Amino acid sequence: MAFKIYTKTGDAGKTSLIGGTKVPKSHIRIDTYGTVDELNSYIGVVSDYITDEHSKVILKEIQDRLFTIGSSLACDPDKEPLMKIPDLKESDIQLLENEMDAMDAHLPAMKSFVLPGGHLAVSTAHVARCVCRRAERCCVNMQEQNIFVDLLVIKYLNRLSDYLFVLSRYIGHILQVAEIPWKPRL
Repeated sequence: MAFKIYTKTGDAGKTSLIGGTKVPKSHIRIDTYGTVDELNSYIGVVSDYITDEHSKVILKEIQDRLFTIGSSLACDPDKEPLMKIPDLKESDIQLLENEMDAMDAHLPAMKSFVLPGGHLAVSTAHVARCVCRRAERCCVNMQEQNIFVDLLVIKYLNRLSDYLFVLSRYIGHILQVAEIPWKPRL
């Protein structure tokens, strides 16, 4: 018999964390890992729009890390030590920093804020950056409410949003799309 994607167990507005604990679908933990899932989807779109093969490889690695983060967020923290949940590592953050440094070496110095736009790949990278910041804010909100979230998750999301900004500039550079400087009205 084929596996069915629908279970009907969430029809009343509750869902289970990894470990079996039932929570409302409106719970901040669900909202947070849902936002991480949304981010993962946007990163897939960015990858589909770009042509740079190295960046595509890094984005796949990031998507894998986002699944790691999602599984951590979806787990009942009281039961997590008993389970084999993948872990985020400092080396994952170092990868993002190394990639930003490598891309920055090809980019002109920023002289102003830049507006998202100029190419779908650039704009979509900015959308992913914004969703990443929202995921980070959700995690900080969890932390402020004394709901467990691994501090490395917050650090990773913070660095990832920086990476996505640099990537948006780098994509524009590769595609020879001029940055759109923000010219504030005075």
